[in-house]
Amino acid sequence: MKTKEEIYARFEEMDRNASLGGGIEKIEKQHAAGKMTARERIEMLLDKGTFCEMDKFVGHRCHDFGMEKKQIAGDGMVTGYGKIDGRPVFVYAYDFTAHGGSLSESNAAKIVKVQQMALKTGAPVIALNDSGGARIQEGVNSLAGYASIFYQNTIASGVVPQISAILGPCAGGACYSPALTDFIFMVKEQSHMFITGPDVVKTVTNEVVDKETLGGADTHSSKSGVAHFMCNNEEETLMSIRELLSFIPGNNMEDAPMAACSDDIHRVTEALQNVIPDDPNLPYDIKEIIAPVLDNQYFFEVQPHFAKNVVIGFGRLGGRSVGIVANQPACLAGVLDIDASDKAARFIRFCDCFNIPLITFEDVPGFLPGTQQEHHGIIRHGAKIVYAYAEATVPKITLITRKAYGGAYIVMSSKPTGADVCLAYPQAEIAVMGAEGAVNILYRKASPEEKQAIIQEYEEKFSNPYRAAQRGYIDEIILPRDTRFKLVQALEMAHNKSQSNPPKKHGNMPL
Repeated sequence: MKTKEEIYARFEEMDRNASLGGGIEKIEKQHAAGKMTARERIEMLLDKGTFCEMDKFVGHRCHDFGMEKKQIAGDGMVTGYGKIDGRPVFVYAYDFTAHGGSLSESNAAKIVKVQQMALKTGAPVIALNDSGGARIQEGVNSLAGYASIFYQNTIASGVVPQISAILGPCAGGACYSPALTDFIFMVKEQSHMFITGPDVVKTVTNEVVDKETLGGADTHSSKSGVAHFMCNNEEETLMSIRELLSFIPGNNMEDAPMAACSDDIHRVTEALQNVIPDDPNLPYDIKEIIAPVLDNQYFFEVQPHFAKNVVIGFGRLGGRSVGIVANQPACLAGVLDIDASDKAARFIRFCDCFNIPLITFEDVPGFLPGTQQEHHGIIRHGAKIVYAYAEATVPKITLITRKAYGGAYIVMSSKPTGADVCLAYPQAEIAVMGAEGAVNILYRKASPEEKQAIIQEYEEKFSNPYRAAQRGYIDEIILPRDTRFKLVQALEMAHNKSQSNPPKKHGNMPL
């Protein structure tokens, strides 16, 4: 019979070996590639000493292709729970040192267990992806594992925040789990996501493309919009995840955490008086209005490289977390197009899911015209924004800084589509279209001199916010320098807003 000391010693040895994943040699190879191991990543992500690992000794059950001789404790997946800034989170990380981080039936079950625990306890789930994909030796069992993960991603959507970091390869069906989560982080020149890799693309389409161009971080953060954040290295990625979590609640039944606010809510910013040019056709950077009015003048932007004509992100007002959606006059004059519509609508829905008030900065001359936009469905995509805003029951505050024209005015959280508070600067223009376009339609046969006089009359009537204010579509006209306090006041007033939509299984959003 073994003594207690021998039993404990054996456990400690097995535990040490399990912590090594695929072994020292594979760990060194991972480091040589400039990558951390799964456990090193978790250690850096979570508060020190809080990680509790689950299922450390789980192994696979495959007996084909010699796999019965290749058992590694943990089976290429590290799962468990811990804390970030003292708040509970669940995490799972693919261990590339063990079977290339490939997904087996067994380690898929580990992931599902973590997902279900997160759902029961109301805590975010963070996935650290670095995987060769499905474990080919297991065939359909591996594919069924992915399916069970996707199912849990879908059930958890809108209940607990889900965040994915792509820290290596992520190919084929593996891409769909990150795509179902709320935010995706990628690392420059290290992360790659694609449904079919370069070799398959060449075989099927005869197109020659490298993996960076096909599915690298730059491609997905600027062209496809799949990634929300592109970071320079793993450390920056993990720290950015921690920062993102500081703005959002642990689940859909909570409010986002309040932060101590040392920034005077009455602070007047005189520089805002001169941000918007006198010429209504000149561009300006909307972030020069957004950042100065937020606590500590700090704006945490989301998807900064994709669809730049719309700006989205998080900030705080009086210590409260808010979601920002803004037209960007510095890019395409701030018009709405297909990509901008998708970008804004999904962010609006995330904020509504997790009780984060929405602040909209509006300067929009319309939707982008042209056959390409029409043929690719700008009507369908543009409808997503108005659907998302109208459906949202969180406090909604809109500030019209300059132009608010036509259908684009309607969809950008206008008063009739459900905004709780609508503010406007004195130079705001709320009309069906710009003066010149309107006069050319209404008085197309008039002489140039007559048109000029009518344009001046139109501008006097509509190139200001007073007609809309007379009808109650604008609640208050404010000076730019007072923006911060006016937004804080509106947010405090609407904080206890209680609104619910009619009971239904779910709406049929224009996808």
